[in-house]
Amino acid sequence: MIANWQRHVRSSPRAQDTTTALLLFAVSFPGSLYVATGSPAPAAPWWTAALLSGVSCTALLFHRDHPRTALALTTAAAVTSAAQGRLLTVLSLGPLMVTLYSFALRTEHNTLRRSYVFGVAALLMTTEVIAGPADRPLDLETVGPAAWVLMPTALGSAVRLRSAYLDAVRARAEHAERTREEEARRRVAEERLRIARELHDVTAQHLALANAQAGTLAHLLRGQPDQVHKILADLATTTSAALRELKATVGLLRHEGTKDTEDAEDAEDAEDTEDASSPTAPGLARLAGLTASFRSAGLDVTVSTEGEPQQLTPAADLTAFRIVQEALTNVTKHAAAKTARVRLAYSHDRLTLTVADDGGALRSAPPTPQVPGGGFGLIGMRERAQSVGGRLRAGPRPGGGFEVRAELPLGETALAIRSRPGARPPSAARPSST
Repeated sequence: MIANWQRHVRSSPRAQDTTTALLLFAVSFPGSLYVATGSPAPAAPWWTAALLSGVSCTALLFHRDHPRTALALTTAAAVTSAAQGRLLTVLSLGPLMVTLYSFALRTEHNTLRRSYVFGVAALLMTTEVIAGPADRPLDLETVGPAAWVLMPTALGSAVRLRSAYLDAVRARAEHAERTREEEARRRVAEERLRIARELHDVTAQHLALANAQAGTLAHLLRGQPDQVHKILADLATTTSAALRELKATVGLLRHEGTKDTEDAEDAEDAEDTEDASSPTAPGLARLAGLTASFRSAGLDVTVSTEGEPQQLTPAADLTAFRIVQEALTNVTKHAAAKTARVRLAYSHDRLTLTVADDGGALRSAPPTPQVPGGGFGLIGMRERAQSVGGRLRAGPRPGGGFEVRAELPLGETALAIRSRPGARPPSAARPSST
């Protein structure tokens, strides 16, 4: 039975308040019976002490919902008891001290809390000075009541501040956890977009080049069979490169599907520091092999460099290579051009990359159904350039042909642009579609 009552008290605030009121009445009523010797006030009957203690303890039953009302009742009872010549001890002031603690705990307005507390202390000290014995030292009539009022108030304020601090820490931790999870999901989505973009580059552009080489091979079989072996070797090289890059990129997809979500927070950093010689991150160092593969498809590509070549960030290096690859692939697919020029112009803070063809009529081909989501080659190149802080323009040349011109920042300029608030990471660009 005692155990059941204890569980009920712990789970019910009303039961806690009732138990506290009964216990305080048991100590405050006997403590209120002490009368100061030599007090000028007439002796009051004992039942007035019981009544005042009962009023004070009853006020504790609603100190949670109406703390100011409970404080007013317990203060009035304490002041009345002091006016009757009774000693204000820690026992008789027990209900008032508990009410002051509750009031300080539940009142956030500092000015209101201080005004109530100092008002209660002033009332008790004034009553003690007036109704107390004339021979009692003044410090006992003032310091004692003030101490019993200020101590529970200070304790309640400290508990309230600590509770507010813990709530704030908990809220920040929850917010940080939600933000971390959202950031991890965002990084995972961006990494998947980056891998999808690489899959497009590996499959669509390599297959387009292989298709062009196969067309050249069919043409040579009729007129120049002695060059067939060279084209076949180039075709095998193209398909082998496509398979290697496809295998490496699919391996990234498998790793992406099995790694923990929190590991995705490092996805962008991993992309930024990715080695440019990696199979999944080619760069301008492989430009010679790229242009040679297009020559075997019937497109003569020349590369020129202006200025002093500078080191690009891995992301910018990959972007430059993919823009050249996409632009040359579009030339082989959509134009009858025989030559194309790639120009790399380095300045102190940026690389200007230009890919231009010599023009020619569009190749005739039977109508083909539109692929949903297709036709975003130029958009994809533009987004690639923007992802590293650059820009891209593409359009017909005045003298004929088509030109793609990209400006990419170099070195510290690229890092400063990418670190700006709101800058789009490389993985945020959607996959291009040829």
